[in-house]
Amino acid sequence: MRKTFFAVIGLVFVSQGASLLAQDPAPPPLQASPPAAIGAAKVAWVDLEQVIMLCEEGKRELTELQQLIDKRTAEMRGLQQEAQFLADQLRVQGDKLRVEAREELQGQIENKNIQLQRFQEDSQKEVDYRRARITNSMTGKVLPVIQDVAKARGLSFVMYLNPSVAAWVDPALVITDEIVTTYNAAHPVAAPPAAVPPQP
Repeated sequence: MRKTFFAVIGLVFVSQGASLLAQDPAPPPLQASPPAAIGAAKVAWVDLEQVIMLCEEGKRELTELQQLIDKRTAEMRGLQQEAQFLADQLRVQGDKLRVEAREELQGQIENKNIQLQRFQEDSQKEVDYRRARITNSMTGKVLPVIQDVAKARGLSFVMYLNPSVAAWVDPALVITDEIVTTYNAAHPVAAPPAAVPPQP
């Protein structure tokens, strides 16, 4: 009787174990779907220096800068002529002048040369400052224009054209002219006032 009971119990465990083994295996964990493919980036180039030189505002600013350069150049030539005149005077009359007069003339030449050197340095600083101010001011205005054109074209990014970095760029990818046209529309330059005719 006891053997039959244990045999029944053993059959129960065996049948339960068999039923567990007969169950379907657990499904594998879900894998994340791969990210969507990223399309090719659309790139364009712009020559910032050309934009400043070709747009109407840049032409006006650079014309005024050139006028300043011409004015300072003329003034410097005048100082050079004065210094040369004093040097020639000392060369021609030096032996005939009294010591006091010769020393005074030499002092005038030295002062004139110092004046000329300082004028050259100050003029160069003034021109460099004006040029940097033009570049910085217009660059700040050009950047929003580039962004607007890039968005309208669906561009991924726009790079500055730099010959030291890119040896060659397809001209179809250069949008400098479009930037100039858009900049002129966004920042129109007032026409200069008409010249007043001379009174009779």
